[in-house]
Amino acid sequence: MRILFYLLSIVIANVVTAKFAPLQFGMFIVPMGTLFVGATFIFRDLVQNKYGRAKTYAFICIALVISAVVSFLLGDTLMIVAASAISFVIAETADTEIYSRLKLPMAWRVFYSGIVGGFLDSVVFVIIGLSPLGANFLPWEAVPAAIVGQVIVKTVIQTLGAIVLNQVLVIKKKQLIAE
Repeated sequence: MRILFYLLSIVIANVVTAKFAPLQFGMFIVPMGTLFVGATFIFRDLVQNKYGRAKTYAFICIALVISAVVSFLLGDTLMIVAASAISFVIAETADTEIYSRLKLPMAWRVFYSGIVGGFLDSVVFVIIGLSPLGANFLPWEAVPAAIVGQVIVKTVIQTLGAIVLNQVLVIKKKQLIAE
C-alpha cells in the first residue's frame, strides 16, 4: 500500500497541477498539485522505512518515469517535463539520503528530510520550469514568491504528516506495552 500511495500521490500532483489554476495567496503563487507533492515525501519515507534505501531508489526511478509520462500526456511542455524530472530526482535523492542518515525518531526524520526535499523541489522546479530561464511562465520578479509559496505549503504538509505519524507511532507503542 505504501508504494501505491507514493506513486499515486505523484500522479495526482501532476494531474491536479495541470488541470487547476494555481492558488494565489497575496504575493504567493502555489500550484494546486503542491498539496500532493508535500505528501509524496512522507509516502517515500514510509516506503524507505519498510523496504530500505536501495529498493526505495528503484521505486523513485519508477515514479520518475511515471511522472514524466503523465506530465507529457497532460500536455506539459518539454521544459516543464524536464524541470519536473530534474527537481524530482534532486529532491527525492536529498530526502532519501537525509532520512537514511538522521538518527532521530521516525517522525522527526520524515519532517526534516521532507523540509529539505520540499525546499529543493520548489527552488529547482520554479527556476528551471517556470522562470524566464525555463518555460517563461513567471517573470523573475514573481519567482521568489512562487518558491516561498510552495515551500510554505510543503512545510505545512510535512509538519502535519510528522504530527500524524508521531501520534500513530505513540499509539502503536502503547498497544505493544499493553500486550
